Amino acid sequence: MSLSVRVARVRPSAVEANVRRLTERAGDAALCAVVKADGYGHGAVTAARAALAGGASWLAVATIPEALEVAEAAGSVGSNAPVLMLAEVAPGLATSAPVSCPEQVRFTAASAAGIEALAAAPGPTRTIHLKVDTGMHRMGALPAELDSVAGALRAAGDRLRLEGVWTHFAVADAPDDPFTAEQLGRFDEALARLRRSGLSTGVVHAANSAGLLAHPNARRDLVRAGIAIYGVPPSPELEGAIELEPALELVSCVTAVRTVTPGETVSYGRHWRAGEPTRVATVAIGYADGIRRDSGAAGVEVLVRGRRCPIVGAVTMDQLMVALPPAIADEAAPGDEVVLIGRQGSQEITATEVARRLGTIAYEVLTSISSRVPRVVA
Repeated sequence: MSLSVRVARVRPSAVEANVRRLTERAGDAALCAVVKADGYGHGAVTAARAALAGGASWLAVATIPEALEVAEAAGSVGSNAPVLMLAEVAPGLATSAPVSCPEQVRFTAASAAGIEALAAAPGPTRTIHLKVDTGMHRMGALPAELDSVAGALRAAGDRLRLEGVWTHFAVADAPDDPFTAEQLGRFDEALARLRRSGLSTGVVHAANSAGLLAHPNARRDLVRAGIAIYGVPPSPELEGAIELEPALELVSCVTAVRTVTPGETVSYGRHWRAGEPTRVATVAIGYADGIRRDSGAAGVEVLVRGRRCPIVGAVTMDQLMVALPPAIADEAAPGDEVVLIGRQGSQEITATEVARRLGTIAYEVLTSISSRVPRVVA
């Protein structure tokens, strides 16, 4: 398990295989692999290289440091794939930070002010994509702002090159929700309006992982696949929509085993009390590693010797405790591998399962795995 008692094993071959399947599903649309947030917790460099090997022709990130890291990773495998920044650069950085970025980095503009700031940045002509807000209401030019945005683009002259226009869905992972179709309709209206103003909309894209899998009309010139390239469905409703291979296993080990007698409690706050003699194992991973403190109360389980074991008591900073079922109570011992996400024997715990028990989404489960957990390429 290397020098660490907690490890995330990452399989680039799984990312590559997932990208190949998603690229096939995308048809004529190019595939952009989203590798922001350190590749959704898998390691941005590892994910970027694997995605390119699988057929991705674009990469996407959220921040300038991410863009620099991913552009370098692409270059290390001989690729000059465009790297799309999905967020508009903060106003205080827009006139300076782009200077540090190579030509393959594409910037998102979401407002007239953002366009003006990028146009004012020194250096070469910058390639941008315009983000249109069709109902997510997080970032993007609203329909009422499109005329001023078009004016800012014309005023920028040859300082900026508009390469594409995009939007983002709010509920594409709920296949039966009609709002996605409504957003697509608004997007098409915005595209038509921009074209009437004399702009070429270039590379048009709307589909995220869920849009790619569940909404064929959303597959335009480009699709942006994030969570799916890591082998995780965008939502429980889309499990089985395409064959995917989980690319990450989170493992630790047992460090101690003891018997807790009836009435005794475990961990801070004494929230869990033994109702019968129970063998309890201590595991070397905790909330500083990304395991939610309330995992036990939420019913999260781990695998020890191929058996499901519930987390008991509050997860602590560096350790957690699990109740061992009778079948392995006398067998489990310090050094045994513990699987928190992944397969052991015939049992599997997925990021989707953990998320469901915690009342959140798999994205949060994966990106919460902290930097203290080494990522080991398996």
